[in-house]
Amino acid sequence: MSAEGKPQLSHTDAEGHARMVDVGDKAVTDRRAVAEGVIRMQLSTLRQIIDGEVEKGDVLAVARLAAIQGAKQTSNLIPLCHPLALDHVTVEVEDGEDGERGWIRMSVSTRVSARTGVEMEAMSAVSVGLLTIYDMCKAVDRGMEICDVRLLAKSGGRSGDWTR
Repeated sequence: MSAEGKPQLSHTDAEGHARMVDVGDKAVTDRRAVAEGVIRMQLSTLRQIIDGEVEKGDVLAVARLAAIQGAKQTSNLIPLCHPLALDHVTVEVEDGEDGERGWIRMSVSTRVSARTGVEMEAMSAVSVGLLTIYDMCKAVDRGMEICDVRLLAKSGGRSGDWTR
């Protein structure tokens, strides 16, 4: 809180300059986060992915690996994130059809024992995984849309549990 009692952003100092939050005095606790996102595409693109007919290879296997790597590299991508030695990353993929469009939903769970949370790692993982699907399939469907990347839940830490 500021002197006026207003909520203050944790990544800015009193003058409004960007800063890395000092987590040195926080307790190490078990922290978890779950995020998801969707990529929408032509039905024919979804069928090529499911049938293993994409020229670049196994799209979903590569996307899962990319998501895990995205979680591990978050502090290199987001300037003020603390580097975390993740304990676990789980990637789940679901596909389906919605009228004349196909979709793939990626859900990522992250876990760490640390002084800061893993929400950004979960959301980065989803984003990188979905971007990988786009990259591997853009030759056949440049109209794919990545959407609804969002945090679903987090637990641990001073602020406690949160669920969408």
